[in-house]
Amino acid sequence: MSPKQADPGVRVALMEAGARLVAQEGIEALTIRRLAAEVGASTMAIYTHFGGMEELRAEMQKEAFGRLNAKVRAVRQTADPVSDLTAMGWMYCTNALAEPHFYRIMFMEEPIDDPSVVSVSVTSFQPLVETVQRCIDAGRFESGDAWDVATQMWSMSHGFVTLRLAGLMTDEVVMQSLIGAAIRATGLGARSSERSAGCNAKRRSSSPRPCRPAAISTWTEAENRSTHTRATGEL
Repeated sequence: MSPKQADPGVRVALMEAGARLVAQEGIEALTIRRLAAEVGASTMAIYTHFGGMEELRAEMQKEAFGRLNAKVRAVRQTADPVSDLTAMGWMYCTNALAEPHFYRIMFMEEPIDDPSVVSVSVTSFQPLVETVQRCIDAGRFESGDAWDVATQMWSMSHGFVTLRLAGLMTDEVVMQSLIGAAIRATGLGARSSERSAGCNAKRRSSSPRPCRPAAISTWTEAENRSTHTRATGEL
């Protein structure tokens, strides 16, 4: 079977099964024979769709970041950027809880040295940076570097999600605390910003409820590149 004839459904099934194996049993469990058995496919299917295991790992991360980017960018933009930031944070959380295996692939596994993975991970971080910049431009946050602030907020959100995945927090606690706590912790939000976060429960509740880490390296790398560009003017 040539790549053009390959069944895309099998490709997705292999990535889903591979991510679950890694999340539940560690990267050592991800072998060609084990993965093929998980989806009821031949071992050749992995080579047909991905070329090999390293390519499969890269494609799993790209798939995970692509799904996250689509979900976060689907958040409706309003006139209140802080409210939008809260909604975006809750979407980040619900995406992690709905697909914890892909979340672990993105943020809790050894990074893959693949430029295409770095690129898609940076793309998935950009909506957060853009929304933080809107908060700064609107005077809702004090002046600051949007990349730095976004990194602080993402780090806080990652902590909440990790605690939730470990069963140490409930969905409700995460929903109520996620972005409001991040705003207070960074010291950038005035009372109006905290009110926007607190009053955004209606938008959050309308979201579907959910039944060295890879992107920490890639997102930090993106921040460092951005800082270098701003300082030197080099692209």
